[in-house]
Amino acid sequence: MSETLVIVPTYNERENLPRIAQRLLDLPVKVELLVVDDNSPDGTGQVADELAARHPEIHVLHRQEKSGLGRAYIAGFKWALARSYEFIFEMDGDFSHNPDDIPRFLAAAADADLVLGSRYLGGIRVINWPLSRLMLSKAAAKYVQIITGMPFTDPTGGYKCFRRHALEALDLDAVKSNGYSFQIELTHKLWRQGMRIVEIPIIFTERLQGHSKMTGHIIREAFFMVWRLWLQNGMRRRPRVPTRTAPLPARPAPVPHPPPAPPPV
Repeated sequence: MSETLVIVPTYNERENLPRIAQRLLDLPVKVELLVVDDNSPDGTGQVADELAARHPEIHVLHRQEKSGLGRAYIAGFKWALARSYEFIFEMDGDFSHNPDDIPRFLAAAADADLVLGSRYLGGIRVINWPLSRLMLSKAAAKYVQIITGMPFTDPTGGYKCFRRHALEALDLDAVKSNGYSFQIELTHKLWRQGMRIVEIPIIFTERLQGHSKMTGHIIREAFFMVWRLWLQNGMRRRPRVPTRTAPLPARPAPVPHPPPAPPPV
């Protein structure tokens, strides 16, 4: 069993899922994939089951209705925490996030509680977005920074790697947001606990197949969630506790193998 799990929520992603699964299986590091399917009418869940039947590294969690990205990830997190994974990823299933970045996330996670993939660290790395969408995303990032005080360049991004203990520090049942506000909320809750959060640059490519899940409701939810988080933090624009400096939990040590028996004399 790998210590790394990549959670991919799906809704009508049957064209993308086999390719994204193969890319993950081909990585130079060993990972497992959890597909969280929201009863996709295009048969994505069936495709996921077929992949899981052929590859023991692929798992499927079927949900009965489409209730939002946040709820899908919460279900995936609970599934992961019921097992022994140490590194737990959020990743889109439409190739907007490049699976080849996973080794870089893992390297950064060796000294962090949460690693954020940033589209804006050291410049803009977004492909195939219209200018209006880019301006909205950049404005949202600045808005979150101003209201909450979080220093991160891309707080709404959805490519993340959590250390196990970071997810265990969250009350997952108390997380109510769903869209971009879900990403902001999780990061803020860990940041105000003094968790170590780092960003690494990624290239974000707008999906080539299917349709974007962006809606006006998602935008409005994020707008008001930021103020709610500020109030929850006692109207502070800094963490409640200093950032942790204690050593992070070590990766599980490999089970030692006994030395080979000496050849017979």
